[in-house]
Amino acid sequence: MFNRFINVLPALIILFVALGTPLSSHAAGDYVDHPKLKPFIDDLEKNHQFDRASLEQLFSDVKRKDSILKAISRTAESKPWKDYRPIFVTSKRAKLGLGFWHKHQAALQKAQQTYGVPAEIIVAILGVETRYGKNRGSYRVIDSLATLGFDYPKRSKFFSSELKQFLLLCREQGFDPKEVKGSYAGAMGYPQFISSSYRHYAVDFDNDGIIDLLNNPTDAIGSIANYFKVHGWKKGAPIVSTATLSKSGSKPTTKNSASAHQATLFNTGLKPSISIGNLKAEGIHSTANYEEDQMASAMMLEGEKGSEYWLGLTNFYVITRYNHSKLYAMAVYQLSQDIKSLMVKDS
Repeated sequence: MFNRFINVLPALIILFVALGTPLSSHAAGDYVDHPKLKPFIDDLEKNHQFDRASLEQLFSDVKRKDSILKAISRTAESKPWKDYRPIFVTSKRAKLGLGFWHKHQAALQKAQQTYGVPAEIIVAILGVETRYGKNRGSYRVIDSLATLGFDYPKRSKFFSSELKQFLLLCREQGFDPKEVKGSYAGAMGYPQFISSSYRHYAVDFDNDGIIDLLNNPTDAIGSIANYFKVHGWKKGAPIVSTATLSKSGSKPTTKNSASAHQATLFNTGLKPSISIGNLKAEGIHSTANYEEDQMASAMMLEGEKGSEYWLGLTNFYVITRYNHSKLYAMAVYQLSQDIKSLMVKDS
């Protein structure tokens, strides 16, 4: 399916066709003479059979965006939880989620049955990412990825790879690379998939022969569920619970703050790495009835009323595969619970 256009006509002639203007006249292009462009094009020409002249023509129109470099240096995930949460976990967003759930109930039910991912989690992802498609991004993806791949040394390797993935995606899907828009980081469509995720995890969930995450919410629903399934989502398993603290052997209380030793067990990583039993022995108690051999990650968040203590399980970790942040995963989880509560009340 991905290669349906390649078999008909040389895709690059279609996608990167020159519009009759000599390359040298494209003074507005910011990457024509960039030292990283030549080896990038060399790789695409040699290893992926792209036409060099067409790529040079394409990049003569690519723009460096300072606003993108500023945006990536001040991401929402750098905020404390007390400031991050109100951005995404709101009654308005939950109500919009309820409306989206009603409108796409059949697709959400199918996704839940097919992949084992609860409908409310899928809806919450779409709510956090794009407000259910209302904010899919306004930057040209090629500008975003070139800016970050060529002029953001901290993550140049990653974004250069995504730029290559984007051009491969455009060739496979028949997209015009000059027209596709997304976030400042190059994420696209309803679910804000990056190019490599689009290529590897997106599905044609409505079986119309086209995988369209840019404009088709049904494909977005199925693709999010597939992404979670591939990354290890466990059907019916818990996600996260609050935790209480105590000195070893005493009754837990939410009023206690973490001791110096307990504090070393929090925020050590996103992947569950210590058992519920071992945490309990250290005075960190789950408020849910989990098996003691269940692995968890202990999290301390800066909430409005002080420190909050949480234990994330495997499914919480899977949410962080979508965005590698415990704040992001917590916002998705809490928004999902608000949406689910509204759905229960509404049914």
